[in-house]
Amino acid sequence: MKIILKQVILFNPYQNLNEKNDLLIENGIIKKIGNISTDEFNSAKVFDFENKYCVPGLFDMHVHLREPGREDEETVETGSNAAAAGGFTGVACMPNTNPAIDSAEIVRYIKEKSSNHLVDVYPIGAATLDRKGEALSPMYELFEAGAVAFSDDGNAIKTAAILRHVMEYSKMFDAPIIEHCEDESLANGAMNEGLTSTILGLPAIPKIAEDLIVMRDIMMAEFTGARVHIAHISSKNSVELVRQAKKKNIKVTAEVTPHHFTLTEEALKNYDTNFKMSPPLRTREDVDAIIEGLKDGTIDCIASDHAPHSIEEKEMEFIFAPNGIIGLETQLGLALTELVHKKHLNFSQLIEKLSINPRKILNLPIPLIKENEKANLTIIDPDLIWTVDVSKFKSKSKNSPFDKRILKGKSLAVINKGKMFFEDKFFDIM
Repeated sequence: MKIILKQVILFNPYQNLNEKNDLLIENGIIKKIGNISTDEFNSAKVFDFENKYCVPGLFDMHVHLREPGREDEETVETGSNAAAAGGFTGVACMPNTNPAIDSAEIVRYIKEKSSNHLVDVYPIGAATLDRKGEALSPMYELFEAGAVAFSDDGNAIKTAAILRHVMEYSKMFDAPIIEHCEDESLANGAMNEGLTSTILGLPAIPKIAEDLIVMRDIMMAEFTGARVHIAHISSKNSVELVRQAKKKNIKVTAEVTPHHFTLTEEALKNYDTNFKMSPPLRTREDVDAIIEGLKDGTIDCIASDHAPHSIEEKEMEFIFAPNGIIGLETQLGLALTELVHKKHLNFSQLIEKLSINPRKILNLPIPLIKENEKANLTIIDPDLIWTVDVSKFKSKSKNSPFDKRILKGKSLAVINKGKMFFEDKFFDIM
């Protein structure tokens, strides 16, 4: 099948590409870039995306697909559908499933479940068996089966000794260790510690719970020479620790979620559990530091930490409700609205953080927009005004704090693996 994207802005900072042109895709391959006459290809399906951006497919390196174990909350299929609807052609899924992704069989199971879908799914293996922090997982077997990184996400790796061994093993195949940075002994609360937690009467988590583990992990990365990636960074001090580590050429990278650069702890004043996160929402000072970290490159990428939960779980009392929100279908809109349209980042920086840098961190190939390359593309209208409606989301779960929020900027279509998602429908273009 042939499709033509008419007069799109072909944009890829990795290639220094920024030009308006037509694009012919045949059987999932970019066949021609240039002026394309529809008479010349009268059998082609034509899409008028004039003045819309065509970028390398977006990639989210931190999602929870819940399969195996909690298929009532999300599955590989429904999570992939949510990713496509949000503009993503690739995701990396975290290992805190049940059972954990700590065996080659589970890695292969997830890859098989995703093989016929538009979205590429890359499993992240558990760093330790059952994520308990007591014994190393079979890391090489997981890597050989297709794991692209290692993490005990949901927890920090329990001890410095285990962390050292995990990092030393990871160096053999240059895979990053992705760390959920919270000291377990300090992180038993329900929100950020401060005046707001005192007013609300909620048990609190001090920022140092995050800062201590960030500091430990950076020091261990320096000691071992391994790569560490700080997941969902949220505190001002942690951002500064990463900034200084990069100046010393320590192998550290970091990500931030849209909720951590968009919301503050003030949002919890109505006790809505859809604002309960791990790490928790912080102060305006922390949000400002995160935005500065995005601007200067301290924070390498944006990831959703897409965390589906059932309605019954999220409707518990605040202190008992689980942490986390879904984010795949709001991530791009929030990033464009809060970062690009407020002139904190330019569009090129945004695409680097949503497409290029996540793949670099995970040692994955960067999609190229050039002839004879596979089409792995996202079409974006950065100026489209739309209202979030969680009832229409592809995700199985609806736990979002952004329902009814008006956003500016949205994905119109995604193309990958010979498939296309457009106007809420999937179809083959092979």
